[in-house]
Amino acid sequence: MTSTDAPVRSTPAPRARRPVTPPRRPRRPERTQSNLTLGAGRTTRVLALAVLAVAALVWLLPMAWALLTAFKSEQDASDPLHWLWPEHGFTLDGFSTVWERGDLPLWMLNSLLISAAVTAITVLVSAMAGYAFSRTLFAGRRWLFALTIAAVLVPPQILIVPWFQQMLTLHLLDTYAAVILPQTVAPVMVFILKKHFDSLPKELEEAARIDGAGHWRIFWSVLLPLSRPMLAAVAIFVFIGAWNNFLWPFVSTSDPSLMTLPVGITSVKDAYGIQYAQSMASAVLAALPLVVVFVFFQRHIVKSVATTGLGGQ
Repeated sequence: MTSTDAPVRSTPAPRARRPVTPPRRPRRPERTQSNLTLGAGRTTRVLALAVLAVAALVWLLPMAWALLTAFKSEQDASDPLHWLWPEHGFTLDGFSTVWERGDLPLWMLNSLLISAAVTAITVLVSAMAGYAFSRTLFAGRRWLFALTIAAVLVPPQILIVPWFQQMLTLHLLDTYAAVILPQTVAPVMVFILKKHFDSLPKELEEAARIDGAGHWRIFWSVLLPLSRPMLAAVAIFVFIGAWNNFLWPFVSTSDPSLMTLPVGITSVKDAYGIQYAQSMASAVLAALPLVVVFVFFQRHIVKSVATTGLGGQ
């Protein structure tokens, strides 16, 4: 007996779908606030901030006194009874006198050119030397690096006579080269940049070598962009040192047209002895460009300490 009716299979009822819950994101660890002071108690923080405030006041007091004296007349500058508020009011006579008796625009231009050249040459040479000590192997590497570290202990004043004899032999006295070249020797900057290059990951160098890059390409295109904060910090310190340098520019030049600002300011003297207002006005004018440079580039100093070089920022 045949039947055309196929057995009907019972299909199970569809199950109710459970609501899809999004995956939970892992909870971020709570950031622990790092205290710059010793301890986490309120009393300890207040005491530490009070000590820092007193230290900052002691550090700023000479600067405030110099700025205050620069805007006084010579009579009020030497009057101890009116040291805070001058009897005859504030004046710009000290600045105008220094400006008229000297050639400040030329001195500032010379200081700017010499400091910029010293900074550029020192940063480039120190960076190349630091890379060579950090990422290359050559005969006598340890001994040469030890000699570089030993050179940090040599005061620059001891080298004045050898430098002068070298410039005299090369017929470079009374030239910009005589003022610039000896100041480009900075062993401490070589040591700082060498330690910085040591902290950079070597995987970046290995990846560049796989792409066919050599030492110069790795140094210029890989490591230097990652070292911009450190290079900027080194450049600021070198620029400030070159700007404030008095002894070597004073010894190496006798031409008034090559005087730097520290050397030129000392030539502005009065026949009546020490003029406090004029001296402080000269110091303020000499320090003003450094304050401007530090205000605009101080974040690079913070970055050089806070970052590890990753990211190139």
